[in-house]
Amino acid sequence: MTNKNAPFLLSAEVPVEDLGDGIRRQILGHGDTLMAVRVWFETEAVGVLHSHPHAQVSYVESGEFEFSVGGEKRIVKAGDCVYAEPGIEHGAVCKSKGVLLDVFSPMREDFLPGEQGA
Repeated sequence: MTNKNAPFLLSAEVPVEDLGDGIRRQILGHGDTLMAVRVWFETEAVGVLHSHPHAQVSYVESGEFEFSVGGEKRIVKAGDCVYAEPGIEHGAVCKSKGVLLDVFSPMREDFLPGEQGA
């Protein structure tokens, strides 16, 4: 199932993928140049340090996270945002169970079913 270029998306109709280690994600609307992904974290779940060629904005919907971007660490809470430019190393540790809304440009093809490197 793909949500590419879908004009409307009802979250109740979109599958949630269990990534293990206390992290689940739901791929929301996307096209070639933009993708939105909801990610649930249990307390102490770790989004390991990584980099990719996509710009990323993470909006903290709920919870508390310690983010590292380019070696700088900050605690962020509901309502805060984090920006990781393309190619910069970033990651997060969930300090209090929460949800992130990640937006990528261009879309993360590796997140789509059947793709490698998710």
